[in-house]
Amino acid sequence: MKYRQLYETACAMLPRAYAPFSKFKVGAALLSKSGEVFTGVNVENSSFGATICAERTAFVKAISEGEREFEAIAIVSSDGEAWPCGICRQFMKEFCDDEFKIITGDDADSLKVYTMDEILPEGFRL
Repeated sequence: MKYRQLYETACAMLPRAYAPFSKFKVGAALLSKSGEVFTGVNVENSSFGATICAERTAFVKAISEGEREFEAIAIVSSDGEAWPCGICRQFMKEFCDDEFKIITGDDADSLKVYTMDEILPEGFRL
């Protein structure tokens, strides 16, 4: 799947996000190395610490279905470009190599692509 298609899949998820507090909706589309795509949205909670980001939603869905190898994730927000928070970066590092791709942008014609190593150069695994 091309990165543009992955980005557009993430965009299609935005209406499903649950963001009554921040109004900041995020959609994600995660591409496994087997070619399957897992989607996710952010889900806020009155107890803000219980909120889950779109990226982790997509990863948890994939992992619970048995996937363990990933190629790329596209992330988009209701404001356009979106970046993984620190928790999501470390969460993704657990399951991705340094060349895993993170795709975002204001629209499908202006995509930015970074590697895991670029967005979390000192990430760790136990």
